[in-house]
Amino acid sequence: MCVQYIHNDKEYEKAVEIIDQVWASEEGSYDFNRFEILAELIDAYERKRWPIDFPDPIEAINFYMNQKSLCSDDLGEILESTQLAANILNRKAPLSLEIVWKICSAWSIPAESLIKPYSVNSA
Repeated sequence: MCVQYIHNDKEYEKAVEIIDQVWASEEGSYDFNRFEILAELIDAYERKRWPIDFPDPIEAINFYMNQKSLCSDDLGEILESTQLAANILNRKAPLSLEIVWKICSAWSIPAESLIKPYSVNSA
């Protein structure tokens, strides 16, 4: 089995062509093993070539709230302060580790989405 790391887009395209040919292989077969290895290599190349960055923490919170039809008062209940919730959503107060923990625990938003640095309006 001659499988190698993917170093460029041309090698990536070739790997995708091969994986398209062997994706439905029977588990335990030679082609299935090629499929598993190529899938890992393609995944690694895609992560390196086209990284997906976490959104701004406030954007992540707003996205979650929009998806669940929540408002700032719902965040205020979690934080035990509607004023603090409004200040955070308006970028007037930063997210502390304690606040991140409360949001993650209550809404199951991944912590990675809330710990990225972002700007706070100081005024």
